[in-house]
Amino acid sequence: MESSVWSRLAPGVWRFQVGEAESLTPLSLLGFTPRSEALERLGEEAFPNSLLQPEIETVGNQTILRLPITPEESLHGLGLQFFKVNHRGRTRYLRVNSDPRQDTGESHAPVPFLVSSQNYGILINTARIVTFCCGSVVRKGAPTNPLRDRGREDDWQPTPLSTYLEVVVGSPHFEVIGIAGSTLLEVVQRYNLYSGGGTLPPRWGLGFWHRVHYQHTDEMALAEAMEFRERGFPCDVIGLEPGWQTKSYPCSFEWGADRFPNPAKFVAEMGANGFKVNLWEHGYIHPSARIYPELEPLSGSHTVWGGIAPDYTLPAAQEILKSQHDTDHLQIGVSGYKLDECDGSELTGASWMFPAHATFPSGADGEQLRQIYGLALQKITFDLFRKHNRRTYGLVRASHAGASPLPSVLYSDLYDHREFIRALVNSGYSGLLWTPEVRNASNAEDWVRRMQAVCFSAMAKLNAWSDSTKPWSFPEVEAIVLKYLRLRMRLLPYLYSAFAKYYFEGTPPIRALTLSETPIAAEDAAHLANEEFAWYLGDSLLVAPLFAGQRWRDVYLPTGDWFDFETGERFVGGQSYRVYAGLDKIPVFVKNGGIIPLQPECDHVPPTGAAVPLTVRHYGDVPSIFRLYDDDGESFDFERGMYRWHMLEVTITPEGDRQGNALAAETGWFSAYESVTWEFIG
Repeated sequence: MESSVWSRLAPGVWRFQVGEAESLTPLSLLGFTPRSEALERLGEEAFPNSLLQPEIETVGNQTILRLPITPEESLHGLGLQFFKVNHRGRTRYLRVNSDPRQDTGESHAPVPFLVSSQNYGILINTARIVTFCCGSVVRKGAPTNPLRDRGREDDWQPTPLSTYLEVVVGSPHFEVIGIAGSTLLEVVQRYNLYSGGGTLPPRWGLGFWHRVHYQHTDEMALAEAMEFRERGFPCDVIGLEPGWQTKSYPCSFEWGADRFPNPAKFVAEMGANGFKVNLWEHGYIHPSARIYPELEPLSGSHTVWGGIAPDYTLPAAQEILKSQHDTDHLQIGVSGYKLDECDGSELTGASWMFPAHATFPSGADGEQLRQIYGLALQKITFDLFRKHNRRTYGLVRASHAGASPLPSVLYSDLYDHREFIRALVNSGYSGLLWTPEVRNASNAEDWVRRMQAVCFSAMAKLNAWSDSTKPWSFPEVEAIVLKYLRLRMRLLPYLYSAFAKYYFEGTPPIRALTLSETPIAAEDAAHLANEEFAWYLGDSLLVAPLFAGQRWRDVYLPTGDWFDFETGERFVGGQSYRVYAGLDKIPVFVKNGGIIPLQPECDHVPPTGAAVPLTVRHYGDVPSIFRLYDDDGESFDFERGMYRWHMLEVTITPEGDRQGNALAAETGWFSAYESVTWEFIG
């Protein structure tokens, strides 16, 4: 046994190194600079005394980090998890896998960052697979070693709860980063800020997305897009699936002239009608691709679908991909990418990914590259758009630690709605964004419940790649779907401000109910730690969806007063309510004092330079302030100070009347908002 000593990196952030420093880690691959000023503003926070002397043990080729945990401690995070939000008593094997069918910890984005209800977090910054035993193993002689009789005790459980955490890494070398905060949310904020801050997508990225069938031609895609306009359904982004390329499994990244004879004209015509174009691709290269000869010597020892797997940790490989994408895509106006198939699978024993024993020119092996392949592809496309001072927003199917600055939203080929919502709740613990995308439905009710939930996520998207569904595919509920797509568009000022807070302060825009801005009341703690199907959207909205077949659900509202978003009905928090909701309603609650800025309904996000009026709602009877974020919505100029925060303030007179005040922008600043009308509810 030996002990290691923490060294301070930033306020509330410490580290220690086990063995030698690794040349390839998730954080080193990304290379983002911690947001030091924002971390300083959070102030100092002491690391828990009980964790100051972690135990390190070597067993064979594995290294075990052991830390104590208390009996009442709940454990969260560990990336995009579909089966639990509280991992206490569970073992999590964090391997990237596109088919996490069982509750093992494998996932599209298994982030080795554990967040504790005792207001600390532990990040293992390694590209190796990490296993977290979250109080799920008991050492011989431990005082908590249980002796239970299954034959005589009805409450017998197969997994005992121990009072320590064991983290297992298959390497003698890795970095441990410890993070502390005054609240669980502050721990997550510090993690995001140390990673480089949260992403701020372009304003259009928060509109509605639609992906067309993979065999569509340019004319078919344009016709499908224009049907949105004809029917009055909002849409900002049209996604093209594999068939836009000459080859797609593996990829050429080159437009197929048979379906897209003039891609520049196609992208321009889409843009003229208010649509951005997003391209599907993955990272494996077809022999016919013109960049194949350059990338072949920079690729790994094994192929994927007959194509090479470039070592995207190498700057030379990154630049080759960037140059081709720049010429063929960005220079004609393509807005972003869907980065597919970067996770691998062993479903039912089959495997299509390069193996763990694959070798790569950088010296990394297949285990490491598989864990961070999605990160590498995200960073390449992010850097490419940044070079042009254009923000992008897209999709990715695998991610890892340190991803909060990357403008990519995770998705899955799995489709269980409850698992999708659980993943949404979990995503905010680990610097991830997730969309419970809609593809199809078993009936109209399922269609509506999926559409309602996705409109309150990081990306509102219908993926019709295989069956050509449309928002109006179930005519009997078309009006309900349209209602929520339009509400999504109305909420854009609120959503965009929430993402700005993610960038500047590290606060996730979508987060679990444990991630509260204020300390959680003792009577709320157990309820919120295990809430799998409700989340905060921004600082004021609590979303509690229903699933197909449900007519009601129980919702626990945290301490304080809450109001129904639509009716204004008041609820006293600190207790559960059985909420009944017809198909035309998803339960959404606003905290007392919540301010919700709404813009008019629109077919697509207004372009830069087009100011819109605001209707600002205030709920309840307490004074409050909302910080409305304002910039050009498309460039990185905000990093150079080209942005403004407008204060929307509600005060209460001695007589109890509410008064709203919106501070006007200074002379010379062109705002995206031209006027404010107040509504007082509750």
